[in-house]
Amino acid sequence: MSAYHRRCAERIFETATELKGLLIKVGQLLGARADIVPKEYVEVLSRLHDAVPPHPYGVVRDVIESELGASVEEVFSELDRTPIAAASLAQVHKGRLHDGREVAVKVQYPEIEEIVRTDIQNIRMLGRVADRVFHAFDIMPIVEELAATVPQELDFINEGHNAEASARNFAGQPDVIVPDIYWEYTTKRLLVMEFVEGIKITDMAAIDAAGIDRQEIARLVMGSYFRQIFVHGFFHADPHPGNLFVRPGPKLVIVDYGLVKELPPEFLPNFARLTHALVAADTATLAEALRELGFRTRDGDEIGLEAMAESMVTWLSRNGEFNQDSRLMAEFQDNMMHAYRENPIVRVPSDFLFIGRVMGLLGGLSKQLGSQLNLLDVLGDEVSEAAKEPS
Repeated sequence: MSAYHRRCAERIFETATELKGLLIKVGQLLGARADIVPKEYVEVLSRLHDAVPPHPYGVVRDVIESELGASVEEVFSELDRTPIAAASLAQVHKGRLHDGREVAVKVQYPEIEEIVRTDIQNIRMLGRVADRVFHAFDIMPIVEELAATVPQELDFINEGHNAEASARNFAGQPDVIVPDIYWEYTTKRLLVMEFVEGIKITDMAAIDAAGIDRQEIARLVMGSYFRQIFVHGFFHADPHPGNLFVRPGPKLVIVDYGLVKELPPEFLPNFARLTHALVAADTATLAEALRELGFRTRDGDEIGLEAMAESMVTWLSRNGEFNQDSRLMAEFQDNMMHAYRENPIVRVPSDFLFIGRVMGLLGGLSKQLGSQLNLLDVLGDEVSEAAKEPS
């Protein structure tokens, strides 16, 4: 089975790197879910986080010079020809400005806008077909949210502003680092930012060699994302391992703010209520909070929401066990599917989908770090801290 899984994973990797675009993002998501997919998929597809076959340096140079209206030598005293990372939409090269500042230079692939446009058209078509076949679930709001957010990732000026907003939110928290943006060299297709040294968060050998405690890393990552959601109402929505780095302390470095989510003001009070219900294991209040957030079942009653609430409480209360025992995760998923078949949830608010995606990626990362943390404890700590924040 191990050999079979590896062959399948390699075929997915080859197909994604050939077709590029959104298929690479699907592979990235699978490669970050050590909690639900066999390790062979994680080992192979995690290469999509930052090791997609890069474009030739000549293509990169052409994009830089076209965007800045100047030669590479006029702007940079050094620019490495080999990228330090290459992913779905762009690749990153290390360089140095003439004033001595070390920079990370993110260069968008010249053909990617058309690829993404075609992918979105295809997803819309498949979404309409799915709505006709699986009318128990309203999939088009999810498709439209994807269609609205993915093009934003192609606008590096928007990404730069997102990064600066997050940096302001973390200004009083020195253990979270967001690189500075150098606006004089940044355009829609070119992003030049501060180069910050760090260890990739899944490079366990380097983390151990640096003497950084993995449990402390896990707590820092989980806590920082809960704080973004519950306090800032603005969060980095793509925490796969290619976007997270660690430094001694520990300190967390977050990069790539192309995909963020700003929660509407009315969402946060209801979500805070949901969180308090989770911490208190109050399934009745949790089900009510889910309804107020916009969840709807096929029959319009509370039974499906109560079953979902019960499963959520069970998962969070036993998170440490789930991380260590894949059979428990399979049992949890079976229970969720049973509840869904009995009374399907036909509408899930898009804001919650983004939070669920982040939680899923963090769960996979927690598994890779070998974390013993219970997410419920960390969640409770952050809810307590949020309550102390000035209104």
